Amino acid sequence: MTGTSPIAEGIPRVTDGPLIVQSDKTLLLEVDHPAAADARTAIAPFAELERAPEHVHTYRVTPLALWNARAAGHDAEQVVDALVRFSRYAVPQPLLVDVVDTMGRYGRLQLANHPAHGLVLSTTDRAVLEEVLRQKKIAPLLGTRIDDDTVIVHPSERGNLKQLLLKVGWPAEDLAGYVDGEAHAIDLVQDGWELRDYQAQAVEGFWAGGSGVVVLPCGAGKTLVGAAAMARAKATTLILVTNTVSGRQWKRELIARTSLTEEEIGEYSGEKKEIRPVTIATYQVITRRTKGEYKHLELFDSRDWGLVVYDEVHLLPAPVFRMTADLQSRRRLGLTATLVREDGREGDVFSLIGPKRYDAPWRDIEEQGWIAPAECTEVRVTLTENERLMYATAEAEERYRMASTAHTKLPVVKAILDRHKGEPTLVIGAYLDQLDELGEALDCPVIQGSTKNKERESLFDAFRKGEINRLVVSKVANFSIDLPEATVAVQVSGTFGSRQEEAQRLGRLLRPKGDGRQAHFYSVVSRDTLDTDYAAHRQRFLAEQGYAYRIVDADDLLGPALPDVG
Repeated sequence: MTGTSPIAEGIPRVTDGPLIVQSDKTLLLEVDHPAAADARTAIAPFAELERAPEHVHTYRVTPLALWNARAAGHDAEQVVDALVRFSRYAVPQPLLVDVVDTMGRYGRLQLANHPAHGLVLSTTDRAVLEEVLRQKKIAPLLGTRIDDDTVIVHPSERGNLKQLLLKVGWPAEDLAGYVDGEAHAIDLVQDGWELRDYQAQAVEGFWAGGSGVVVLPCGAGKTLVGAAAMARAKATTLILVTNTVSGRQWKRELIARTSLTEEEIGEYSGEKKEIRPVTIATYQVITRRTKGEYKHLELFDSRDWGLVVYDEVHLLPAPVFRMTADLQSRRRLGLTATLVREDGREGDVFSLIGPKRYDAPWRDIEEQGWIAPAECTEVRVTLTENERLMYATAEAEERYRMASTAHTKLPVVKAILDRHKGEPTLVIGAYLDQLDELGEALDCPVIQGSTKNKERESLFDAFRKGEINRLVVSKVANFSIDLPEATVAVQVSGTFGSRQEEAQRLGRLLRPKGDGRQAHFYSVVSRDTLDTDYAAHRQRFLAEQGYAYRIVDADDLLGPALPDVG
């Protein structure tokens, strides 16, 4: 760009700023620059962190990120100001124009309640309305046209319409508001504790917007954010969770932290079907089909819910997305450690749950002392000649399983556990035969999908109390399991290249330790196989959050190549 863009005129720049803004919409932030922290704060509302290695962090400006920023109350002027102010070089003028144009697309269509006609779609730009009315998938969701700028919307299609408008590049601003739902007294009982600053900010951000997503690291107290939101709503609440054990943890936390009693909280799972003022249901039971039909949909209509909470919202199953399209008049809170979805449906989360209302980088929370520091190590093992030959001649769909479950990993896992004798340790994997073999070899209990809930809870409780200090667990322990004293995790196999799974597994270790100990996360990987490729992909999200993996050879496991255990 030569000269000054009219869009950026008059904005003072930081001399030799920490940011390099590139025409492909990537932003490079020099971490060690004195103004880096201010720049990071300024760009966080509209740029997605992609990579965070040691010295230069890479962000990307995407339409979804810009629309998130608009929904959160930021305008194009603020975005342009941040880019120009902190950029080391002149910002490419086409990028600034594109930012203004993209953000200008949000809100030209608005959903609102009309006093005579109910839910309507209106526009500040008639040509945009004409364009979307001609979309084959959108037209059936709309009713009579009231005037040139307004058309009636079938109330049941509020969510579907928002989804489709986002996909055609005209995200609607939803001003239709929310029903209060059935009132129910809920107060926080802050006896010897109080909400941390970032938790209070997350609740304020959510409440100001009415619906949306709060992103906080594992171990940072997302359940307390949910409890505080319930105390603000003071209404009947439906909480959707990943599994029964997680649901019971929610129940224990709510009884301990709020005025709710056990009798006011219902469990809706494979074991119980209780509907109470606060009902905790699992995604599995909601999405279970009998003779092709979702039999438990009545749960959504069984009470006049004032708030719906989605725990681990990044895992939201497709059927729940569809059900959520019908819940647009209810306040909705999504909680997650990462909005990364391997199926690319982040846009559906934006449309149907709401925009991101609060996001705290993992390292920031760690620096404040609210989550434990963690060290990540990838240990590469070399397959035996026989294993290599079997891998080389296997069918393509079998290769990843063979590499992941190689018997060569077993002595490496033993060596890691010997290195951390007496420390609360989780051995985590995806393949049940491998987990059974590990349980037998390590002489420790195995928790997998078929383990009864009562036995799971008993083993998790014994682990928390220190009665046992090793557990072998399948992916049932990936989510929402509170094991605050776990300090070591050894991952032997994963779900292909799932980034969110890697983040959740590290998250099992991030609760602050009573003695301030560091957490250690090991990933045992077979060299020269798909296992290595998928491991690199799984690590991407944590690398974005500033966690650097150290790669060591299994043969050096007990030598100086591994960092000292502190």
